[in-house]
Amino acid sequence: MSMLPAELSPTRPAADTPVVSKDLFVGGYSGPVSSYGDAAWSLDPINANPSTARDRIHWDPFPASLREDFRFLAWLMINTALPAIFLQGRSASTRTRRSASRIHSCVLQWRLFAIWLNTRGITRLTDCRSEDFREYAASLTRKPKAQRGYVRFRLVELTWLWMIDRSSPVPLHVPEPPWEREGIDDFLPAASSRGENQTEAIVPDTMGPLLIWALRVVDDFAEDILAAWSERLRLTAAGKTAPRTKEGLARLNAYLADMVEQGRPIPTVNINGRPQTANLYIAGLTGASRLQVDSALNQVRRWKEYLASAPPGGCPLPSPVNGTVDGACWKLGIDYDEAPLLMRHLGTACFIVLSYLTGMRPGEVLGLRAGCCPDPDEPGQRHVIHGYVYKTAVDEDGNHLSSGALRDVPWVAIAPVVSAIRVLERFIPEEDLLFGSESHQFHAFGLFGKRTKAALRPETMRERMADFTNWASQLALRLERPHEVIPPDPHGTITSSRFRRTLAWHIARRPGGLVALAIQYGHMRTAVSAGYASRSRDGIHDLLDIETARATTDALASLAAERAAGAGISGPAARRAVLAAAEAPAFEGIVFTAKQARKLLANPALAVHDNPNAFLTCVYNPDKALCRLRASQTTPSLERCVSSCANIARTDRQAAQLTFKADELDKQAANELLPEPLAERLREHAAGLRTLADKHFRERTTTTEASA
Repeated sequence: MSMLPAELSPTRPAADTPVVSKDLFVGGYSGPVSSYGDAAWSLDPINANPSTARDRIHWDPFPASLREDFRFLAWLMINTALPAIFLQGRSASTRTRRSASRIHSCVLQWRLFAIWLNTRGITRLTDCRSEDFREYAASLTRKPKAQRGYVRFRLVELTWLWMIDRSSPVPLHVPEPPWEREGIDDFLPAASSRGENQTEAIVPDTMGPLLIWALRVVDDFAEDILAAWSERLRLTAAGKTAPRTKEGLARLNAYLADMVEQGRPIPTVNINGRPQTANLYIAGLTGASRLQVDSALNQVRRWKEYLASAPPGGCPLPSPVNGTVDGACWKLGIDYDEAPLLMRHLGTACFIVLSYLTGMRPGEVLGLRAGCCPDPDEPGQRHVIHGYVYKTAVDEDGNHLSSGALRDVPWVAIAPVVSAIRVLERFIPEEDLLFGSESHQFHAFGLFGKRTKAALRPETMRERMADFTNWASQLALRLERPHEVIPPDPHGTITSSRFRRTLAWHIARRPGGLVALAIQYGHMRTAVSAGYASRSRDGIHDLLDIETARATTDALASLAAERAAGAGISGPAARRAVLAAAEAPAFEGIVFTAKQARKLLANPALAVHDNPNAFLTCVYNPDKALCRLRASQTTPSLERCVSSCANIARTDRQAAQLTFKADELDKQAANELLPEPLAERLREHAAGLRTLADKHFRERTTTTEASA
């Protein structure tokens, strides 16, 4: 419970009580101070920022019946610090004390809530129920043009109402808002395709190595990390429970004697940034009690002298390390002090794989539970992921079901996603959240933090992904793989909300490229779209259409610019490509909505798709497409391009890329260390690419010829 300033009453203040305690004044403030009973409160005493407004809290607009309850909680927010326990799992910007501007904006949101409560006949905060919070959130979502970010802001400010009351010396028993237990995502409006489309995709140079390392940690390092964590927990438990016996003391003395004889460093752990002797680790190894270890190192002269002179060292775990990177062991061993951090990186890697390769929104990933992806009943069937919905969940009588209900339509899960889920299920209790805060807090000595059923927050995952990126880049350099260092993204911090847009971007623009690192079957567009079938609110279809439409207009614009510069074009679809490029100016600078995207994609005359992996342009006509798998397929499967297809066109730029790629292959084939059969295949591939380039330059047409 937070403590009030000494001169302030633990009950409701009197009318002449200062609004701001004198010891909270900032910037040498010496002006007037509002009294508790005033109709308007000045926050100037706690506002030393010259660039912010001089905010006043006005109490008259509050309903009279509720005014005093909100006035008291506002006074507490000004004068008391929120207990630090409330900061766990929240945004890094959350503070135990709020600025004057944040207090002011918070009370404004309370006022709107108070007015809403009053219209429902609720005249005291003690009569407010959790369901009232739920219905208020629903009323915000139903408003026309409700913005997701603004609704989130309003709900978070109501969370402060509950937190302040929880820490009050005389609580009003404001109920916990349901989004604190269930996650806020299901209480917000759906992210519009336009808003989601404004999110920048993670650039390929960053996303490529990030996904490589995430998959590598899940597939190749997970066994080593989980084994090390299990061994750490075993040693920790053994060290904490070992009894004080003569046998234990004998083993301890033998261990210390061998350490001195061999000249080994003292096992050390890092606690709060300072190295300390790993007494618990030593106790776990030897079976001596912690008290015996403490006494030996601090009272026995021989060991005490060695402790003072020996350098600090690590605490290697006896668990094996078998994971490799291209045949080289990724680590020689894992340290007792290192295991918690590696477990955190393992959880982050699983989150990256799930977020990127499913197309789920962050809240959907964070809401998944152990057991969400059962093995299929029949061999060859695809795995599916079952998620929960909370906001609209009801029981058989139509009453709200706070425990949530399974979504009607599951997501399709490709093999790497299943692997990530199986790794998480190795250390997540049955039916618990895969990313539950309790299970992902790997604190010192193997202990968990605050017991909570909440999931990790997106803000927390953002910080963890930044740490993972730095760790993976350092590992890449240590393993002499500089090409796998993860460069910074030019658009800023990698956040969980950007993976979904990035997936759509790569499906539309890099088919068979980056995503192919993880796909074991099918086309990613098919897998992701099937996973969102019949789910209009959460569908990724609109985002896929928008990205495909953008890619199409970019291809049209590039083709038009090349033709205007006099470049040639060849191929059976050359004439159709030129006619389509003539429409490019109509789409210049357009920001697509889902409706606009569908309209463009439905126009067969504009179906131009660049394929950078095959060095060609596809002018898609489904009746001629050799890549077509289904009668309903409206876009090409660019990863299945066939060189004899009638939809192919090629520009001078793409022909030059063929020649450049052929030169690269010849250089690789010239490597003396390369086996001759492989070198011969590379030379044959290079020759085939040059044949295509030569064919283009023989058959190319200029602007005049193509339009004749």
